[in-house]
Amino acid sequence: GPEAPLALGIADAFRAAGRAIFGPTRAAAEIETSKRFAKNLMESAGVPTATASHHTDAQSALRAAKKLGTPVVIKASGLAAGKGVVIARSSEEAERAIYMMLNDRAFGDAGDEILVEEFMEGEELSLFALTDGVSALPMIAAQDHKRLLDGDLGPNTGGMGAYAPVRVATPHVMDQAMDLIIEPTLSALRKVGRPFTGLLYAGIMLTETGPRVVEFNCRFGDPETETILPLMESSLLDPVITIARGDSISSGSALQWSRKSSATTVLASQGYPETPRKGDSIRLPAVPSGVQVFHAATTRDQKTDELRTNGGRVLAITATANTIEEASRQSREYAERVGFEGKQFRRDIAWRELERDARAS
Repeated sequence: GPEAPLALGIADAFRAAGRAIFGPTRAAAEIETSKRFAKNLMESAGVPTATASHHTDAQSALRAAKKLGTPVVIKASGLAAGKGVVIARSSEEAERAIYMMLNDRAFGDAGDEILVEEFMEGEELSLFALTDGVSALPMIAAQDHKRLLDGDLGPNTGGMGAYAPVRVATPHVMDQAMDLIIEPTLSALRKVGRPFTGLLYAGIMLTETGPRVVEFNCRFGDPETETILPLMESSLLDPVITIARGDSISSGSALQWSRKSSATTVLASQGYPETPRKGDSIRLPAVPSGVQVFHAATTRDQKTDELRTNGGRVLAITATANTIEEASRQSREYAERVGFEGKQFRRDIAWRELERDARAS
């Protein structure tokens, strides 16, 4: 991220000035910034995704939600910083979400139009692909933890942690994702005159009928990026520069990855995701080997030189280790040592992978 400069056309401005830039045009970035555009594009290209309807009127949205039954997904069509999605488990919850977005304008202009979408059962993967608009280089898959609380409870957030690699992202699943999702989407974008260059992120649900798209992002996603990049052993700069200059990447090449595992724990401020508090003093202990601290919503107090919280997701703590169990433990242990009032974080990052390991042993 962030997505806002791409949505406002920073890539168009750079290219108009003859400057190299890594990222899609404003029109191509609508794959993220307009859920209506993304859904229509997928339907026209036959890319597997959840069925959905688009609404600007609460009553029509309520009828659509009733028809789908529960659980049902209510989404703001525009950019809502990763928080414009409600998975409603009851008709009352669906009704509250619809009125919150359309009538109360909880997400501002992003909720002028909403999607009422089929709920997909399965396990989610995050797949990044570097692309020149035609060829695409997939990165290793990660799994994000969207819910605020342990056990995947609480409200949806922009992401409370992630881990990689993911055992269910087998070579077969990755090939399916490229063949059924990434490549047809890039082709469809070219056909509508919006060739996409940069980083295409696909949130994928592994359903009983195969991988289906949850959402697309038009840039590196958080917190998966902090999880994936520490495992990358080949150059990120080389393909990025090639794409930024408008040249073609080699479809036969492949990125190289460490055999280690990585886990990221996000530390969020009090009140996140609804009303994150700012200004709390942060104490950062010495960082041990194998751990990296990524700053997101932090600021430095100019009077006291103290580090303070400055938004919702404050820090991301990434640990790399020989096993996912060790990486998760190291990330969690350092997260526990970081100090600021109202700190929120999940203590079960990679829980699905750890359960798989326990079953396998």
